[in-house]
This record gives sequence, structure tokens and C-alpha cells, in this order.
Amino acid sequence: MSDLTPSGSHSTGAAGRDAGASLFEEAARRALRYLQELERRRVFPSPEALNGLMAFEEPLPAGPSDPLETLALLDERGSPGTVTSPGGRYFGFVFGGSLPAALAANWLAGAWDQNAAMEAASPAAAKLERVAMSWLLDVLGLPADCGIGFVSGATMANFSGLAAARHALLKAQGWDVEAMGLFGAPPITVVVGEEVHVSLLKALSLLGLGRERVLRVPVDGQGRMLADALPPLSESTIVCIQAGNVNTGAFDPAAEICQQARAAGAWVHVDGAFGLWAAAAPQRAHLAAGLSEADSWATDAHKWLNVPYDCGLVFCRRPEDLRAALTHSPAAYLVTDGRRDPMEYTPEMSRRARGIEVWAALRSLGRAGLAEMIERCCRHAARFAQGLQAAGFTVLNDVVLNQVLVSFGSPGKTGQVIRALQEEGTCWCGGTVWQGHTAMRISVSSWATTTEDVDRCLEAMLRAAAL
Repeated sequence: MSDLTPSGSHSTGAAGRDAGASLFEEAARRALRYLQELERRRVFPSPEALNGLMAFEEPLPAGPSDPLETLALLDERGSPGTVTSPGGRYFGFVFGGSLPAALAANWLAGAWDQNAAMEAASPAAAKLERVAMSWLLDVLGLPADCGIGFVSGATMANFSGLAAARHALLKAQGWDVEAMGLFGAPPITVVVGEEVHVSLLKALSLLGLGRERVLRVPVDGQGRMLADALPPLSESTIVCIQAGNVNTGAFDPAAEICQQARAAGAWVHVDGAFGLWAAAAPQRAHLAAGLSEADSWATDAHKWLNVPYDCGLVFCRRPEDLRAALTHSPAAYLVTDGRRDPMEYTPEMSRRARGIEVWAALRSLGRAGLAEMIERCCRHAARFAQGLQAAGFTVLNDVVLNQVLVSFGSPGKTGQVIRALQEEGTCWCGGTVWQGHTAMRISVSSWATTTEDVDRCLEAMLRAAAL
């Protein structure tokens, strides 16, 4: 039964879908109004808006209710309680906004409601995913024959790339980890930088490789792994490097590390959640030098490609390693004809068609538009740094990408400024402790951020610092 009619009565088939048209039109009207009001909204909800969320605390209704009434409740109490990260003044984490073309594609794809597991389940989703794959490899400068999986985010992208590494290294030693597990398996050594991101450690824990068993390599004053401090590597080693330190934006020296790893037969995995996109911008591509020599890569499309949540990407130099690590044991009814089925390259089988939004974002931007969006974010970050330095505050990192770390003096004073800024509502930035310094972190990742947004937010930061 399908409850699509505004009155809450039940109807089926085409009649039900036709009766639901007014509901969908109302949803579109409310969504558009939300987007149009982003610039006038506080970035973080007010206390009153947060209290309004209590309206959702109700018993499960005993019977059907009017869908229009449900939608109205969702908008009127839910919308004020959201963080306006789709706008231009959210800098707390590395959150991209949603490009108009990507969001529109998301809406249409939601109506399509395709299961992107197999080509037989959705020829359109499979085709768009394949086209997006070739475009991604092109703009990111990765080997053209890489295998790719469309996953939920960088955590699952790291998980998938590291699963491929685990498979390949153990297979080379005669061990089938997918069949036999890790009990009795030859040991694998995992090497990370001292400032490894928690998402990669989580992936290691999920894979049974352990987040505490890693060998940590010291880093320099920008958080870059010291290549000359690597431990001895072997064909049983996975080296995990960063493209874009989450605090500073710095890149590990990929060329040097990959050279050492290649000589030893080790596997190099790149956690490039946002920084991998620097390869698509000519003026930043030098930061990504050597990354193409790695064996697997993880990134987010919902960060710097600015597609809606959620969308992550895993790339693997040898597609057969990614497929072997993630494929299923074919059920009798899953008959394939030799074509690529997306679920063979992801942890999930059933999943939404994320490739549609990636395709729409890349097609709407083109090569030049993607590069300009990345460069624009970097220019905004530099403008923040220059404005704060001019006001006498300390920028702690070399602003080479989209990340800015600023200290307003003592840890107490910096924390006070962060709290005041968050409460005031013009923008939202978070705090961090990095190499012993308490700092406010500014992450500029949204297509929607303008120079006017930056200047308005700088004024708010200086007001907060003057309190």
C-alpha cells in the first residue's frame, strides 16, 4: 500500500503517484525556500531552534496521518535546527556544499530510486558511474585502468583500499584472507604518520589490522611524514600517507615514500579525503606530485567535488585486487554477463546511485570549473590568513591549500573566541589542538563561499577576539 495522498488515505499504483504530486511540489517549494534563505540564516541553530526539535518527541502515531502535515512539521521544526553547511559561511569541518547541478541530480535520482548494485538493476546508474569513473581518473591524474568503488565516505574508501592491500599482500604469500580470515595469517605491518587521521585508524580496526599495532613515523612542523624516518619496509608492509593534513592541508612526500615502498615491494595507500582534489587544479597540482605512484587512494566527493552527502571514492591500481577484496560469493540468482557490476567494488551490495551526482557535478563544472572551484577555496583560505595576521593574530600553518590554523593568544583566549564566534552565528569554525597549540581551524571547501562571505566572517572573528 502507498500512502501518498495529502489526506492520508491509501491509494495504489498510478493513482497514488498522481495524488502525491501536490506533496512533492510542496516539498520542492519548501526545499527551495530553505536554499534561498541560507544567507539570512544563522550558521548554527539558535537555542530556540534547538528547543523546537523537541516537537519530534512524540509517540508513534496509532494510524496514518496527513503527509503534508508531516512534511510541514519536518520543515518548520527541522529546518531551523539544521547547520547551514550548504551555505558559504561554514568552515568548521571539511564540508563541501552541494553544487546546484549535483543537488538537482540527487533529487531526480531520488525519484528514480535506483539500486546501483548491478547493471541489471539500473543500466542508467551503471553507465553514469562508468563515465564518471573515466572522468575522475583523468582529472585526478591517476592511472587510466584503475578500479573504482563509489562508497559512503572516506572511512569506507580507506577501508576498501586497505582491504585491497590486505588481499594483495597476503595472496602474494599464499594466504586467502577472504576465505580463511586472519587467524593464522602471515603478519602485516602498517606504517602511518604521527598525524594520521582517525578515519584511517577506524578502517584498520574494522579490517582486523588494529589501530594500535601501527608503526608511527615522525612528522615535520607542518605534519608531513618524514620520508627518511620510515622503518624498514617489506612485501608485508602497507604504508599509509596523507594528501591533505586535516589541520594544515600539508601533503606527505609521496614521491620519496613511493620510491622506497616500490623497491621493497610494499603497498602505498593514500588518504586523500580532500587533498587529492588538488591534483585537478593546475596551480596546486605540485602538492600532489608522486601520488599517482601509489597503489590505492581514498577521497570524498562530498568534500571538494561538492556533491550531496554521502559520497566517497576508492581507487585501486589493480582492479582485480579491489574486486577480490570486496566481491560477494555469487548467489544463484545473481547471474552476470561479464560486464562490470558496481557492487563488486564496494563493501555494500544494495546502495544508492551515488555516481549520478558525481557525473552531474563533473559535467556541469568541466575541467576548468573544477579547477577554479578548488583554487577559489584556496584563495579564500589565504584571505582569511592574511586578514587575521594583519590584525596581529598568529597563523600556525603554511596556508598551501584550504586549511587555516589561527591562535588568538593563550589556549583560554583562543577557546573563548571560538565559543563567542559559534554563539554569534555569522559563521562556524571549530577548535583543535595541533602540535601543542590550541587553535581555531578554518576549512574552506564550499563552492558557495564568496569573497564577501570571507570578509563578513573576518569581521565577526575580529569582533569575537575583541570581547
